[in-house]
Amino acid sequence: MFTSNPFSELSEFVPSMVMQGYIILMVVLVVGGTILDMIHKKSAQYFFENAEKAKKSAKRNVDSGEKASIAIKVLLDEVLTSGEFCNMKRRLSHLLTMYGFIIFVATTVIMIFGYSTPEASTPNILPVLWHIGALMLCVGGYWFWFAIRVDVSAEGLTWYRFERADLFIVSLLSTMTFALIWSYTQSSGIAGWSTLFLVLFVVSATVVFAGVYFSKFAHMFFKPAAAFQKRVTRADESRENLPTDFDLTDPTVQAKFPDIPQYMGKKPEYMGLGIKRESPNHY
Repeated sequence: MFTSNPFSELSEFVPSMVMQGYIILMVVLVVGGTILDMIHKKSAQYFFENAEKAKKSAKRNVDSGEKASIAIKVLLDEVLTSGEFCNMKRRLSHLLTMYGFIIFVATTVIMIFGYSTPEASTPNILPVLWHIGALMLCVGGYWFWFAIRVDVSAEGLTWYRFERADLFIVSLLSTMTFALIWSYTQSSGIAGWSTLFLVLFVVSATVVFAGVYFSKFAHMFFKPAAAFQKRVTRADESRENLPTDFDLTDPTVQAKFPDIPQYMGKKPEYMGLGIKRESPNHY
């Protein structure tokens, strides 16, 4: 199972051109859905307008070299390591899901376009990575769904509660689950069940890629841009027109806000972010 290219065996019944055409169609649907999402939510317009607003209130100039450095930090922190997640469990879950998805999609494309004919000899590493990617996503995704979801732990809602915002993760988990079961039933020679789970796999994958406009898929493309812009506003000290962080022990700050020493003393303790003090497990 793990060393068998399921698409090579499938090509005996479904022509390679059909599988390749499906992949191309899914790419077109993702691009189209993302563009429609940008038009509907006016995301690009917001980023450009916000950037122009930040330039007007900037206190220093950020040159191209510094922007390149910021872009690298965004790539290393927000993109590759999901540094925006402070909760380590949530971060690990997201990384497993993200890298599992990338590995699964990449190996799927390679196997379908390069080794989806019966006579093609698929390198063993590709189907192994394909199965590992699906398993990684299942571990991260089911961990998130059953143990980490905020509305379950913080609001006391049931795990089987489904909303439109859950379309992406549910369809993604369904795709990987059905893909693994289809691979197993096909390699085991269980023809009837293999066909059933192939259909479920294709339907779920179609929902993932065709439902970009209706799910949270598109936001993955916006997050790096938002993170970059946020870091730039901190570098040029415009801070999106938000006030700077004050050191409550600074005499200048205490002179500006005399109620600080009056109620908290001249050396007030740093209270920290209260939201991080206690995990939301009240139910």
